[in-house]
Amino acid sequence: MKKVILIPDSFKGTLSSGQICRIMEKKVKEYFPKCEAVKVPVADGGEGSVDCFLAAVGGEKKRVMVKGPYMEEMEAFYGILPDGTAVIEMAACASLPLVEGRQNPEKTTTYGVGQLMLDAAESGCKKIVVGLGGSCTNDAGAGAAAAAGIRFYDASGTAFIPTGGTLKKVVRISLESMDERLKKIPVVTMCDIDNPMYGKSGAAYIFAPQKGADEDMVRNLDDNLKKFAAVIEKETGKDVSQIPGGGAAGAMGAGMVAFFGSQLQMGIETVLDTINFDEMIKDADMIFTGEGKMDTQSLRGKVVIGVGKRAKEQKIPVTVVAGGAGSGIEDAYDMGISAIFTINRMPEDFSVSRYKSEENMELTMDNIMRFVKAVTH
Repeated sequence: MKKVILIPDSFKGTLSSGQICRIMEKKVKEYFPKCEAVKVPVADGGEGSVDCFLAAVGGEKKRVMVKGPYMEEMEAFYGILPDGTAVIEMAACASLPLVEGRQNPEKTTTYGVGQLMLDAAESGCKKIVVGLGGSCTNDAGAGAAAAAGIRFYDASGTAFIPTGGTLKKVVRISLESMDERLKKIPVVTMCDIDNPMYGKSGAAYIFAPQKGADEDMVRNLDDNLKKFAAVIEKETGKDVSQIPGGGAAGAMGAGMVAFFGSQLQMGIETVLDTINFDEMIKDADMIFTGEGKMDTQSLRGKVVIGVGKRAKEQKIPVTVVAGGAGSGIEDAYDMGISAIFTINRMPEDFSVSRYKSEENMELTMDNIMRFVKAVTH
């Protein structure tokens, strides 16, 4: 083998995608010392996404002072890739760890995310990728929109910055004062869930409890989102209430569409497009990918299948190395996957096997590479 692509997702709770890449590369090099191993660690838009993009294609990390979840000053960051694409993870300034011990999705804001977008525009970035994940907010992206210059008015005509608890007060929205540069930059939002903005499967009911909301707060947040969606439709002509993914990150998904004209896209598709994956794999002999558990959810467009579909177009074999595998995954073989291996050697509970993940990954990759070496010589 002369070239392989290593593009695994993380094994949640055990191995990061970067660790898996290093183990895979080590074993490939043991058996094929001259083989080029291109490492592409993958993150789903949440914490670590910027570092993954920078590790894959290079670029720089820019640090900026912005507002945090409670409008406090804090240092955040985003990545600028060589082609001028800005990669922003909202977790950099609106994540749950930032409000540990003081969670309140009625009061937290995404204002800092908008400031990062504004800085990217000021820095001359040609495209912005925003990763949704791990948020502590429920403001439907109104905070980010306010930072970008969009104004929200209450019944008395007073402009204010809405939060999850005050969205119901918005009666008018003005997009006229939005930063002109941001209006012209295409924005793609990484979003791997299909929950709508509000309702029993929406942002508040499904995700707010883990952000500190009790039952009464959940109902209030959901009601506020419903009212806010109606105002958005009246003021912008966009009905974002039932968009799949609109409920992501406290309905930030809906806000990104409504205020920034963003496209919501599966995380892996965004990654593959941004790193120019189709060109990267043209001369590859094999692609290695994987995830913690390969199951029917994987077939809905997660990392493994996203990679498989692209590889199938170029007839490049794809080997999946997973922590475990469920039933009903046979369709993966029609989606570009050549083989699926699991790393666990004994029928052990996850509470035991998780501590052997690194060792098991090394042994599995060793066996795979031994076999590849045997059949290619």
